[in-house]
Formats: sequence, C-alpha cells, structure tokens
Amino acid sequence: MLLLIKNKYIMIQIFKRSVIKIPKNITIFYCNRRKLLTVYNTFEKKSLNLKTKILINNKKKTLQVTKIPVIKISNNQKKTLKALQKTYISLIKQIILELSVLVLNKLKLIGVGYRGNIVEIFKTKLIQLKLGYSHDIYIKIPNQLEVTFLKSTNFFISGNSYHLVNQIAALIRSQKTPEVYKGKGILYENETILIKEKKKN
Repeated sequence: MLLLIKNKYIMIQIFKRSVIKIPKNITIFYCNRRKLLTVYNTFEKKSLNLKTKILINNKKKTLQVTKIPVIKISNNQKKTLKALQKTYISLIKQIILELSVLVLNKLKLIGVGYRGNIVEIFKTKLIQLKLGYSHDIYIKIPNQLEVTFLKSTNFFISGNSYHLVNQIAALIRSQKTPEVYKGKGILYENETILIKEKKKN
C-alpha cells in the first residue's frame, strides 16, 4: 500500500499472514519487560519467549507477529528475522490450537487376554496393561493428559497438546506393536493390519 504524506510516498508493508485471530475462549497476555507471551484458556496456560515484537489488537481480537527485533542485532542477524517471524507465527498458532480444542487418540487392544485399566499408586495415575507377558506393564499418565477406558480393551487419550497425546499413544503402542501374522497387539482406532500367510514348509 502507498501513502502520500507531504508529497512523499511511503511504502507500508502489510503482512496478512502474520495476523493471527484470537478465539473467544482464549486470552493473550504479553509482558514487554520479559518478552514473554502467555496464552490462557479456562484450565491451562502456555508461554513463549519472543525475539520479535508483537502487536495485539484487543478490539479486533487479533495478534500480529512483526519482524521488528526486541533488542539491537547485527546486520547478519537481521537476515534471519523473516524466518524467525514465520517460526513464531507457527508456534503461536499451534499453542492457540492446542488450548482451543481437545486432542483425542483412541487405541484398542487386540489379543486373547489383552486388557488394561487405570490404577493409582502413591497418588500417581498409571495405565496397567496385560499383554500376554509374564508381567504387567505400567505407564505413567502425564498430568496434562486424561486416559479413559471405555472397555478393558478400548481406551482413549485426551489433552490439549497434540505432540504429547501422540507421544504417549506411540509409547503405549510400542509395548505391543501389531504383528502381521495374527494381527495381535495395540492398534490405533482406524488402523488395520494386513495379515500375512505363514510360509509353508
């Protein structure tokens, strides 16, 4: 966009992609002294340290990530500001998304005698899994997540963190990855296993 001020043209760059819409259930707080952005919902908060300035429009409920550094930097460092801006946009969007929606990952236990439940030991919640081994397997549930068993063979993991939900789901699945001859193991909800025929002698 061009503005004419006192017969001089001034170029103003508008970065629409740098503007983030803030959902109604989300509150944004920025501490200028600490350069810390904090995102709240009713139950949780997440923070992010920034190296570029941000502009918050309370009326429009928007946040804009700029390429303006919060401290003086060298000319070589200025070349990285655009990449840094894109990184912060992605991180802030991810935090808002994680605090706005509930992430679910459903798992199922396939196998004779395979089952699981929630136990509490010394005020610590654990998933107890019986997977055909001579011993039970126990996995600690992070405080940020909820694990709910619909049946002893079906359960889901829920939370606001996409990465943490999927990380714990992958950890649980790794305790008994599905085998290709009988299809036994821990599977994701929509996962199917192609059963192979055993080689005949």
